[in-house]
Amino acid sequence: MVTAAIKLPADLERVELARDQAALWWLGQSGFALRALGTTLLLDPFLARNPERLHPPAFAPDQGSGVAGILCSHEHIDHFDAESLPGLAAASPDALIVVPTPLVPRVADLGIDLDRVVGAQPDEPFELGGLTIHPLPARHGVDVADAYTYGKELSDGLYRYLGYLVEAGGLRLYHAGDSLVDDELQDRLARLAPQVVLLPTNGRDHYREAQNLVGNMDHREAVGLAARAGAGLLVPMHFDMFAANLGDPAHVVEFASRSEPDLAVLLPGRRRAFVCSAQ
Repeated sequence: MVTAAIKLPADLERVELARDQAALWWLGQSGFALRALGTTLLLDPFLARNPERLHPPAFAPDQGSGVAGILCSHEHIDHFDAESLPGLAAASPDALIVVPTPLVPRVADLGIDLDRVVGAQPDEPFELGGLTIHPLPARHGVDVADAYTYGKELSDGLYRYLGYLVEAGGLRLYHAGDSLVDDELQDRLARLAPQVVLLPTNGRDHYREAQNLVGNMDHREAVGLAARAGAGLLVPMHFDMFAANLGDPAHVVEFASRSEPDLAVLLPGRRRAFVCSAQ
């Protein structure tokens, strides 16, 4: 189901949802606003007016009211938007900021009270506004020189890059952040059995890595990961924002239709939320 037009996170409060449903609004790149069980989260919101972005921010940070949690998967600007986080934190003064544990000092450096910061690691699920958040490892890198790992060698043995699985009333939705596919991630997802997966699909290649652009799973890997996790719906992301690092979601649709016909693919719009359910 697609909802009426959405302009601000608070607009999601008008969407009527059953206990096993969530409303999702795509903010561009890997950013989403999620509403479930009366709680609104922001996942990797990128709202800064960066001159390299191809699409304008979905809203201004000081308009981000009504949010209970802001989840950032890793430190790249389009996932950890240091310019916008203080404004979001002020607009939603009760919101918790969730980041991989090695990034907690970076949030404090922005002037955000440490009492509001949650350092996340795999195998340490936690509750946020009635939702259960499961941090999952991601295989990525700060730079190409240190990719593709979990970042433990940079962080005293802690995972530096994460994805998050949000559990709400029987619905399990996974946001991968930036990651490649590996056996550990596949095994963890198979155990958690998400019905909905939000996956980067821009891939990687020699030419982008020569520009120090750390890549992601491609369309084939994303479809395979979704299918092996038992998901019914794949939402591609991270394909639209920077001219030097684009992807083509049509490849996801075409490959899924041939290789995994039982897997639905949804390409989200920028001005309307969509509703997904556990059934």
